[in-house]
Amino acid sequence: MIQDIYPSKLDNQFVSCSMEKEDLLMIFDDDGRILVSVEEGRMRFPAGGEFKTRHVVYLFSLDNQRFFLLLDNQPSDTEGFRFLNIREVRDLCSGPEVYAAFTGYHLWKWYSDNRYCGKCKGRLRPVKHERALHCRKCGNTVYPRINPAVIVGVIKGDSILVTRYREGYAHNALIAGFTEIGETVEETVRREVMEETGIKVKNIRYYKSQPWGMAQDVLMGFYCEADGDSEIHMDENELRYAQWVKREDIVLQPNNLSLTNEMMMMFRDHNEDK
Repeated sequence: MIQDIYPSKLDNQFVSCSMEKEDLLMIFDDDGRILVSVEEGRMRFPAGGEFKTRHVVYLFSLDNQRFFLLLDNQPSDTEGFRFLNIREVRDLCSGPEVYAAFTGYHLWKWYSDNRYCGKCKGRLRPVKHERALHCRKCGNTVYPRINPAVIVGVIKGDSILVTRYREGYAHNALIAGFTEIGETVEETVRREVMEETGIKVKNIRYYKSQPWGMAQDVLMGFYCEADGDSEIHMDENELRYAQWVKREDIVLQPNNLSLTNEMMMMFRDHNEDK
C-alpha cells in the first residue's frame, strides 16, 4: 500500500525550523496540482534553493530529507518541472515519493481551506510550536482535519462484491464511504453497503487502515458477509457497476497503492482472514 515504504520512513512530527537550500519544497497550484519532475517513474521535488520564496511551513521528513510547503503564490518560472494532479502522481510515479506527495497534498488542502477564521473572519496564521493555525483576533485554533472512511469487502461464499464508481476512478473497487456524525465505523459499513447495493451484512471484522491524503482520509478496511438476500440493487447515482465476482475472476487495480486493491488481492488468494 502507499504507506508501505520500508526501509524508508516518513516522520510526521512537527518541527519549528527554517528551510535550507538542500531541503525539498512542495508547490501546489490553485487546483491542487503539485510541481515535480518525473524521470523513469520517479518524482523529484524542487529544492529550497531553486525558487525564491518567503512564506514556507515545515511538513515532515522522509528518511533524512526535510519537506516544506510553499504558502506564497507559485513561482512564474518553473522550467524543468511540471504540475501533476494527485491522480496523475498515483498513475505515473512510484517509490516513497508518492506517499510524500499524497501526505503533502493532505496538508496543502488543509492550509488552503483554512486561510481565514471561521468564527471571526480574521487571518489564520501557522503556530510555531505545533501543527495548527491560530487567529490572533479571537484566539481560535484550528488543527488538521482527517476524515474517517471505510472500505468494505462484502463476501458471499466464494465471491466478493466488486464495484466501479459512477465518476472518478475507473478501475475495480469495493464499497466505500465516509463515517457520518454520531455513527460508529461498523454502522458506516452497514449503511454504505445497504445504500449502494441494497444488501444487509453480518460478521463485520476489521482488517487494516490506511492514510489516504487524496481525500484527507484515514481509510479503515472491513470484511463482512452478506446476510440473507444477496440480490444487488445498485445505487446508479454512486456506481456504474456492482457484481459478485469469484476469487479467480478478480481483476486488480493497475498498482498496489490502495487498501482496496490489497483487500481484493487478499480475498483472491484466500488470505482475507489472516
